[in-house]
Amino acid sequence: MTVKHESSDRNGPTLGSSSDEVEPRTRINKVVFYGSAAGVLAIALWAILDKESADLAINALVGWVGKNLGWFYTLVVVSVLVFVILVAISKVGKTRLGPDHARPTFSFFTWASMLFAAGIGIDLMFFSVSEPVTQYLAPPRGDGATAEAARQALVWTLFHYGLIGWGLYALVGMALGYFAYRHNMPLSIRSALYPIFGKKINGAIGHGVDIAAVMGTIFGIATSLGIGVAQLNYGLHFIFGVPESNAWKIALIGLSVVMATISVLTGVEKGIRRLSELNVVLCIVLLGYILVTGNTAFLMDALVGNVGDMLAQFPSMALDTFAYDRPDAWLNSWTLFFWAWWIAWAPFVGLFLARISRGRTIRQFVTGVLVVPMAFILIWISIFGNSALALIINGNTEFGEIAMNTPERAFYALLEQYPAVPLVAGIATFTGLLFYVTSADSGALVMANFTSHLKDSEADGSKPVRLFWSLAIGILTLAMLLVGGVPTLQGATVIMGLPFSVVLVFVMLGLYKSLRVETALADSYDKSLHAMLTSRSSTAGDKRNWRQRLSRTMVYPGRRQTARYIQEVIEPALRDVHDEFAAQGVEVELEIKPVGELRLNSIDLVAVTHPDQRPFKYQVYPVRMDLPTYSRVSSSADVYFRLEAFNQEGSHGFDLMSLSQEQVIADVLDQYETHMEFIHHQNLHDSKSQINDDGCAKTDWERDFDTGMLPRIQPPSDSDELDKELEAIEDDEKIKENLND
Repeated sequence: MTVKHESSDRNGPTLGSSSDEVEPRTRINKVVFYGSAAGVLAIALWAILDKESADLAINALVGWVGKNLGWFYTLVVVSVLVFVILVAISKVGKTRLGPDHARPTFSFFTWASMLFAAGIGIDLMFFSVSEPVTQYLAPPRGDGATAEAARQALVWTLFHYGLIGWGLYALVGMALGYFAYRHNMPLSIRSALYPIFGKKINGAIGHGVDIAAVMGTIFGIATSLGIGVAQLNYGLHFIFGVPESNAWKIALIGLSVVMATISVLTGVEKGIRRLSELNVVLCIVLLGYILVTGNTAFLMDALVGNVGDMLAQFPSMALDTFAYDRPDAWLNSWTLFFWAWWIAWAPFVGLFLARISRGRTIRQFVTGVLVVPMAFILIWISIFGNSALALIINGNTEFGEIAMNTPERAFYALLEQYPAVPLVAGIATFTGLLFYVTSADSGALVMANFTSHLKDSEADGSKPVRLFWSLAIGILTLAMLLVGGVPTLQGATVIMGLPFSVVLVFVMLGLYKSLRVETALADSYDKSLHAMLTSRSSTAGDKRNWRQRLSRTMVYPGRRQTARYIQEVIEPALRDVHDEFAAQGVEVELEIKPVGELRLNSIDLVAVTHPDQRPFKYQVYPVRMDLPTYSRVSSSADVYFRLEAFNQEGSHGFDLMSLSQEQVIADVLDQYETHMEFIHHQNLHDSKSQINDDGCAKTDWERDFDTGMLPRIQPPSDSDELDKELEAIEDDEKIKENLND
């Protein structure tokens, strides 16, 4: 039962700091880093030094996994898709990836562009032509080169590149964003397992999960780079006549390592937004070129038909394990490979999606991730795939043989059938190079994060760790290409995706347990809403309630007025509540601390009413905002302050300014009754009431405001400029006081 004051001069420690020493934002996780690094380098050296043995072992393992665990892959990926859709459409879909008051950082177009670039690489160019041709000429069921085979070829391609894969991305991104931004836990896969294993995630279990994520990720990225280097090598041969050889592939891998290293050392996120938007534009240019210069009517007819076929057949295809007519070689090379590949990429893409989606609701996030990229993929594959099939149907059998037997040549072989080939091939090669490099540098950054202890969700792994993973990706890609080319990379991905597929099951369970807490919270708010409204209308001072409400809509208080209100109303009200809690034997703490450079205090009341349950938290925090353009107030500063009440989930936007002391106390009690309703619900169901057993989540709302995560005014970067604004507010208030006198 304590009352604490934290004082600070303007240049002193910021909110929550307790030491003059600056804690490093990142340090290496030795177990995860050395464990995963040793595994990757051992496999790479084995493949380089003993190619035959490595090739035999990989093929044998792929055969065993396909025969014995194909059902498991299918069950996991379908379960994940169903899970994320159910979460999105449920009541808990309104939960934000961040505190309740958080809002998206990026516009929809920018966010959608980054969604597209995050999970789509050069492999889309590779498979959008080669797979439809292969499925048409050698389908898993029935005869090839028929009208039915043509329809099914596009359906299989869309199935492999469609909703199931993006469902995996949505799960990992949702879990990472939820635990990191709503519960202030590390932006790591292990955080999603906290509701199941508790603090054990900081030991062997957590290390094992992160190692599985790193191993799966690096093989998934290596597969994409292996596909990319084969296609780019042929693209350079097609345009400039350079030979297709291992020497050139090694040179391209070296180029990617150099470019990725430069990028990750200078900060990948500085340019990823612009690169994403550029990728979208270039892809649209290529797409429009094929559509306009090709048989437009046929392509549009086929597009509509492909959508219908996909919608009609998706449910039965999703759970089809080929139990009665099993084409083992086809299944291992296509469906199981794609599921393992998506799983391997899920940690990598999921982390990026989480980083760009803070502030969005789960429903917005899942809908965006499932719909936006899928819509583009459907159009892209339909246009390019049907263009390729039309060539074969019209008698160009040579093109079909090239696309099926040398898939790295398929995309350029298609472009060769259209006018302005050199220009279009150059654009395609540049687009592929962008996808190629961004996959490498983003992958190095993500693996550096997974193998480091990060102080907060905005930090990244150190430059030496990023450099190491950039080199490791190149070495592994080279090793797998030397063993057996792209098929060997595909086989290794099937194997390495298996451990992380098990992790995904626990991620679903952990997220499910956590979201049950969010559901209970939402139910508690609903049950308490009527009581809260009644309480506010029946407190002392009824006769002036309507005047207070009108005042709040017309008055925009400055700093001195806000500081006086905190001192004369908020602090006495919360002290009274604190004293009453203490008198009733409740462990309670009242903490008053400065808010950065605003020269205002926040007041934090925390009461532990049940030792094994979530503490009650009521924090009054000053929020600095733009003066509305419709305001009748004339101020040279153009800013004003609100006092919002925050709990562990954030603020609901209610401004306490102009309430009486009794009304502030009433609001505290309203929030407390809601809290107790929630605790009661959890006790009845023998459920935990908080995700993080360390107590109240760390609430640094100032960081939310100052980093632009909320629709608040951004503070001036120069402290002198802030001084001028605060002085302007004070001058305006002094003038008003003199006029009143």
